[in-house]
Amino acid sequence: MTILLYDLVGHDANRPFSPHCWKVAMSLAHKGLDQATVPTRFLEVPAVEGGVSKTIPVIRDGDRVVADSFAIALYLDEAYPDLPTLFGGEGGKAMARFVERWSQLTIHPYVTTAAILDLYAMQDEENAAYFRQSREQRFGRRLEDVASARDAGLTAFRTALEPLRSLLVQQPFIGGVSPLFADYIVFGALQWARIATPYTLLDDNDVVAQWFARCLDLHGGLGRKVAAA
Repeated sequence: MTILLYDLVGHDANRPFSPHCWKVAMSLAHKGLDQATVPTRFLEVPAVEGGVSKTIPVIRDGDRVVADSFAIALYLDEAYPDLPTLFGGEGGKAMARFVERWSQLTIHPYVTTAAILDLYAMQDEENAAYFRQSREQRFGRRLEDVASARDAGLTAFRTALEPLRSLLVQQPFIGGVSPLFADYIVFGALQWARIATPYTLLDDNDVVAQWFARCLDLHGGLGRKVAAA
């Protein structure tokens, strides 16, 4: 049975950009499950599956509807235990919780700064108005003022990745010799940046960039099927 993934897009339905939706797309591929995406714009999210969630990703697997990327990953491991694991046990779940929080506190804020005007430009007129209003309310300043800190923050962002960099010197994936959901968490954040903005976050010789390239090649190059900005 094909699993439906409600996937966040802008005016171009073929360029899904949400870091959280990418976590799920990679997780479904990791499990070898058939997936079909439902391109969904910001203002369409409240109507997804009868309003089950204020955000996406949301999946429908037969009669089961699940929202939130972490909850979806947990569901996939529980529903399909005979397929490759996303966590590798309870310790892997705990590790992924830490990685998710670290990513959201370390990577997401800078990607927002670096890509916010590009993300705005990806929306159609109606969704662009929503994006500007909601983000400017959240940050308490204009999108242009948020983006103005991009260059000044780049060095600090790269330095903040040192714990990940040190780990990836020792092993090819966060999960060890092969990827786990923890990898897809960080991958989703960097894929968000890759698709949204041409701004260079990482040097090619950075081990984090090399790990990201390995992730792009996973599952038949699923991540590369959407071209970089």
